[in-house]
Amino acid sequence: MPKPAAHEVLIRISRTGICGTDLHIFHGNYAADALPMIPGHELTGHIAVIGEGVAGLHEGQPVVVDMNIGCTRCYWCRRDEVLNCPDMQQIGITMDGAFAEFVSVPARLAIPAPAHVPDDILALTEPLSCVVRAARKSGVTFGQSALVIGAGPIGNLHVQLLRTIGVAPIIVTDLSADRVQMALDCGADVGVSDPTQLAAAVHEATDGRGADLVIESVGNAALYQVALGLIRRGGHLAAFGLTGPDTALPLDILTTVLQENSVKGSVAGVGEDMHDALTLLSHGRIHTGPFVGAEFPLERIQDAFDSYDSRPDDLKTQIVMA
Repeated sequence: MPKPAAHEVLIRISRTGICGTDLHIFHGNYAADALPMIPGHELTGHIAVIGEGVAGLHEGQPVVVDMNIGCTRCYWCRRDEVLNCPDMQQIGITMDGAFAEFVSVPARLAIPAPAHVPDDILALTEPLSCVVRAARKSGVTFGQSALVIGAGPIGNLHVQLLRTIGVAPIIVTDLSADRVQMALDCGADVGVSDPTQLAAAVHEATDGRGADLVIESVGNAALYQVALGLIRRGGHLAAFGLTGPDTALPLDILTTVLQENSVKGSVAGVGEDMHDALTLLSHGRIHTGPFVGAEFPLERIQDAFDSYDSRPDDLKTQIVMA
């Protein structure tokens, strides 16, 4: 049982979603230097104990949690670039996380949640916040075109957020025809499951220009190269999918300069991204049906991970603590 320190709160966890990052950790491909540890960071729960010096929160209050813990004092923290803080810790990635009954977190990162929103929806706040941040960093706006590579859980959320923003057309591609159909049902305009047809589909949908924005949400080096070739002149590549540590993306510097193309990375929702994601979920702006329903009790968490790849129709799996 963790004991909250000063300025911390102890949270009784209700649910924690399984993230693609958790799968990378599970297979030994990410955060191995932090093991042994309890993973899990897509959490929601209720405040169980208030630490000394905490104001504005109360026991029993439903909350979601910003997983990114910066020092609050350095250059990057002062610029709201917590992910680059040299001393940053991440709940469930560099320190014990939320595949557990309780977790203690800094009170400033516990975000009060509306009591009327169900726990399975609140547990989607953190993954949606990552998508919010990617859109914010890309500067995408209404009337622009976008291609989302990958129609898994995060790819589907990218599609839905882009539609909420007013992006058009939205093209989505995935090797799974079923997941492409899910994305179409959730708001994509064009779906492609045959890679040989992708370039033609993008050019047809964008009057031959290429997409204003391409989001790579798979984490595959070859797909990153495809993405670069499908942005329009002056377009933007949002690097989102995690690759291996030694993976490189060849970049034609002259073309990048002359066409004023851009590439920018984005990895996790921080601060206002979490608040914005919670607002969108609370007001029903995201179709959450494809993300809920796959639930495993904590004592069956091994089954949840072992069966994950055999359940492609389950866009999100959640571990239920109570």
